[in-house]
Formats: sequence, C-alpha cells, structure tokens
Amino acid sequence: MRAAASTSTPAAPAPGAASVAPAADAPVALAVTGLSIRFGGLTAVQDMTFEVREGEVLSLIGPNGAGKTSAFNAITGYLQASSGEIVYRGVSLRGLKPNQIASHGVVRTFQKTSVFGGLTVLENVLVGLHRRARQHPLAIMLGLPSIRRDEVRLREAAWEVLRLIGLETRAGETAVSLPYGELRLLEVAVALAAEPTLLLLDEPAAGMNPAETGAFMALLGRIRARGVTVLLVEHDMKMVMGVSDRIVCLNQGRIIADGPPAAIQRDPQVIRAYLGERYVRAQG
Repeated sequence: MRAAASTSTPAAPAPGAASVAPAADAPVALAVTGLSIRFGGLTAVQDMTFEVREGEVLSLIGPNGAGKTSAFNAITGYLQASSGEIVYRGVSLRGLKPNQIASHGVVRTFQKTSVFGGLTVLENVLVGLHRRARQHPLAIMLGLPSIRRDEVRLREAAWEVLRLIGLETRAGETAVSLPYGELRLLEVAVALAAEPTLLLLDEPAAGMNPAETGAFMALLGRIRARGVTVLLVEHDMKMVMGVSDRIVCLNQGRIIADGPPAAIQRDPQVIRAYLGERYVRAQG
C-alpha cells in the first residue's frame, strides 16, 4: 500500500529556498551508482543510480516501502549495500561506519526523533558538537586552560545553531518538554552542529502542522544558503515541490522518474505509482 501524498497546491518556493539554486554545471557531490539492497530474498533497492550536485536540494519520493529509507541507510553506513557504489566528493562510502561517514560531512536525521529527552535543548546541541572538540583526553584530565577556551568556543557555536534554527529561547528547557514540531527542529539542530556538508533529512515535516511546515521550508532556505547540500525524503508534496531543485521518484525499489518538480508532477508513472489522479485534479 502506498502512502497518500499531500494533494494541496504546490507552494511557491519558501524565501531563500530556490533563490540560491545551484548552477547546472555545479560539481557532483554525491554519486550513487548501481545501488542494490537485499534482505534475504527481498530486494529493497534495485540498481539505483542518481547524483546530487553541490548546493542542491534533491528529494526522494515514493510510496512506503519504495526503498527511500533503505537508500538513506546505505548512504550513511547504517546498512550495507549488496552491490553498487556510493561516492561523496571522490571518497567511497561503502564499508565505512556511520561515524566515519559523518567525518566526511555526511550527516542525517531519522524518521523517529532521536534526541536526548532528559537534556536541555542547548545540551543536546553541545552533544552534536563533539566532532568539533579539539582537546586531547589528557588535556581534559589535567584541566588545562585550553579546555575552558574550547568550552567557550563550543557554546558559542551551539548558540549560533540555535539562532539559525529558531530555538534560542528554548535553550534551557529539556527536550522532552518541547512540542513535537520543535522537537523535530532540535534534531535538525543536532545534525547541523556536526557541520554537515551533505545533510540527509528523513521525513522532517512528518507530524508538523501547516504553519510549522512553512517555517521549516524557510529554514531549509537558510541551511542551503550556508553551503549545505540537502537530500530529503518527504511525503508532504507541498513542501517537496516548494523546496526541491530536483526530485527522484522511487517505486518498488527502482527509480521511475528524475527531474525538476514541474516535470515530476506531470509524469504519468509518478502519478500512477504515487501522486494519484486526485493530486492531478487538485492542480487544476
């Protein structure tokens, strides 16, 4: 059974979302070639090939079970591909562990929020900043002055992320006390704290109301303006059509369409497999 896609009219791009679209000749950041993922006799992804260019927002769409999250898991090292190649900025990611992949700037969020509920908002972001820490364990044990300087630097970086996300007024509150929409934003803040150059967002707008989704679209514009490339999995078609430079549609583990939003929403295969005739009628 496929998930129902949003049938609302596609929004105009959020402020800043499309105004910094990458040039057509921008270099390839991520190249996925012939990717296949199998679980025993079940094939989740079959011969998937696509590219993400530097500075691009590319969305993966398709029915539930189409292979979107499996592809995310393979790219970020949470799942080993059966075959194919995954290359980011000239470095093969196949066989690397998630922390090693993150060290190359490839960072992700998850469908289910994965923050520390008992920590404050600021503390969660500080956890995400661990890759930026410069101190040797011995210096920490000895309590050298450089430790204090590093702590000040990391706190300043955490506040910068919170201001970007719009959660600075929540810094002292525990994560578990946040409403759902802000909890999703906090997860993005933790990911941004790791200084990604490629940010993978897995259904970030799931459960958000229209106002929260609109604010998140604007946030994506601010994120890409900082030079971050974005790979997005999302079912909200209003958001997808409003923020994406390009869309790849999957069905039953295979790519059935790859192109700009205007072409994707008219593609007969995409309409049959995912969008549905109701979506087409809604567009007038």
